[in-house]
Amino acid sequence: MGRNAIFEVMQAGFILYVQDQHRSRDLYRVLLDREPMHDVPGMTEFDLGSCKLGLMPASGIARIITPALPHPDAGHGVPRCELYLRVDDLDAAIARAVQAGLSVVSPAADRDWGDRVTYFADPDGHVIALAAPLRSTPTDH
Repeated sequence: MGRNAIFEVMQAGFILYVQDQHRSRDLYRVLLDREPMHDVPGMTEFDLGSCKLGLMPASGIARIITPALPHPDAGHGVPRCELYLRVDDLDAAIARAVQAGLSVVSPAADRDWGDRVTYFADPDGHVIALAAPLRSTPTDH
C-alpha cells in the first residue's frame, strides 16, 4: 500500500450468505478440495491462500443488518456476486464442480479477456466462475 493509505488490508475475506450452512459447506468442500479452516454454527471459512471464503446463514446476517437493509432472503436465487476462481486444471475443476452438484450456467468458452471460463450457480444463486488462462500462441508477422 502507498504511504498515504488510511489503512492497510491485512487479509481479505468474502462471505456468501447461504440458506443452509451445512449444505453449502459440503458443496464448497468438494468444489475447493479442502476442509474448512473454521466451521461453527453461524460461520464456515475456507482458506484460499490469499483470502478466506466464508459461508454465513442468511438468518445470521439478517439479525445484524435489518431493518437498515433488506433481509438477504429477499434476493434468494438472484445472482448477487461472482466468485471467480482461476485454476491450473480447468477440466479437473469442472469435474469437481459437477461432482459437488453445481449447475452449469454457461459452458466452457474462450472469453475475450484472455481466460477460458465455465460459469456455475450454487443452490443460493451465487455465480461461480472457474477459469484458466488461454494459452497464447505465437503469431506470424
